[in-house]
Amino acid sequence: MDSVRSPEWPVAPQGGPAANSATARYGSPAGAPPSGRAAPVPPPPYRPTGASGTAPVPRPAPAAAPPIPVKILIAGGFGVGKTTTVGAISEIAPLTTEAEMTSAGIGVDDPGVRSAKTTTTVAMDFGCVTIDRSLKLYLFGTPGQARFGFMWDDLARGALGALVVVDSARLDDCYPAIDFFERAGLPFVVGVNAFDGRLAHDLDAIRWALAVGDHVPLVQFDARERLSVRDALLVVLDRALDRATRERKT
Repeated sequence: MDSVRSPEWPVAPQGGPAANSATARYGSPAGAPPSGRAAPVPPPPYRPTGASGTAPVPRPAPAAAPPIPVKILIAGGFGVGKTTTVGAISEIAPLTTEAEMTSAGIGVDDPGVRSAKTTTTVAMDFGCVTIDRSLKLYLFGTPGQARFGFMWDDLARGALGALVVVDSARLDDCYPAIDFFERAGLPFVVGVNAFDGRLAHDLDAIRWALAVGDHVPLVQFDARERLSVRDALLVVLDRALDRATRERKT
């Protein structure tokens, strides 16, 4: 059977392109790649450049401000729990200057009948605790014996407040500490250490015996418990902040 051709389209010569192909009818489009070759790779997307012609370098986020250091004293009589207080709350291994008690201290260093204390602080205790990102407390525990009283002036320099630790069964041992801070004009809080979880007297009787005014906070806490020590230190901070606010207004 004979094939049927369109009369308008001539038959292409043998070996040539088909007469009705796009190439034969319209020719190669401008810029078309040669047959059998890969198309050119498109250019990368536009990116803005800096003044020097290089890509801008992203700026690092600003560093957070370091916490404000606050110095707090932990004071009180001999054997009332100052070293224990610092050790319970410090986020680092506390620095202590404990020395073994010897027979030379009999009748001089009396830790009380309820205490099994065999060492004594001969210089100071040191620890620190971060309250939040903006505040860090540096705790300095003072020696409790009267013969180390000359160190208190140096330790108190730069402090914003103090926690006076009290043993409710030996209130007379804390009188020198309270007198010192009253004379120095340093805000302080009286923290009654609950030995064995109980007090020898109630807080009202202790306030009367210590002869401290109502403006001085008096709290009960346990020197062995971290959260209890934290709450007592927060009262010291609040007292120091109240003092600073009143002084700023005057």
